[in-house]
Amino acid sequence: MGNKELELGFQKILDGNKDWCEFVKNDTTGRFQQLAKGQNPEILWIGCADSRVPANEITGRKPGEVFVHRNIANMCVHSDMSLLSVLDYAVNVLKVKHIIVAGHYGCGGVAASLSGKQFGIIDNWLAHIKDVYRLHAQEIDAIGDHEAKVNRLIELNVQEQVFNLCTTSIVQNAWKNEQDLAVHGMVINIGTGELINLENTFTSNDSLGKVFAFQ
Repeated sequence: MGNKELELGFQKILDGNKDWCEFVKNDTTGRFQQLAKGQNPEILWIGCADSRVPANEITGRKPGEVFVHRNIANMCVHSDMSLLSVLDYAVNVLKVKHIIVAGHYGCGGVAASLSGKQFGIIDNWLAHIKDVYRLHAQEIDAIGDHEAKVNRLIELNVQEQVFNLCTTSIVQNAWKNEQDLAVHGMVINIGTGELINLENTFTSNDSLGKVFAFQ
C-alpha cells in the first residue's frame, strides 16, 4: 500500500466523521447534548478486540449506554491494570448494574492458542487461554472436529473469565457492600448476530468457594 492509498484510507475516516457530525447536528432528541454532560451506563461490556463484535450494535444500545473494555479473546487477567482500572471506574464510579463478558465463535485468539504455533509477542497473552485449555483439556481433547473444539474452548474461556472477574477485589467488595451487580457470561454468533446466554451469571460470591470469596 502506497502513500496515496494511505491518504485515501485516512480521508474515508474524516469523511465518515463528517457524516456522523451531520447526523448529530440533525438529531432532535437532545440525547447528544445530554451525553456531552456525562455518561450513566448500566452495562460494562468486556469483549474481544475483534472488529466484528461491536458492543452497542449487538446489544441494541445507543451511545452512552455501554461502557466498554476490549482485548484479545476477552480476557480478565488479575494483573491487567487496564482491565482493573476500567472495572473499578465502572463499578465504583458509574455504578453499572451488569457486567457482560462476551466471547464470540470463530475467535482467532482462541484458535491460535490451540495451534501450537508461535506468533510473536502475543504468545505471552495467548498463554492465559492455554491455561484455560489446561483446566479443561480432557473435555477439549475428546472433541474430534477442530471447529467444534475451538468453539467449546471459546465457551469455557468465557466461563473462566467470568470467574476471574468475580474474584477481583473490586467485584467482591461491591457485593460485600450489597451493591446490585450481576456478572454474565455470553457468546456471540457472528453469523446470526445472536448473543447467547451461557447461563453463567453471578450476583454474589456465594458459589465461588471459600478460598475466593472475601468475607
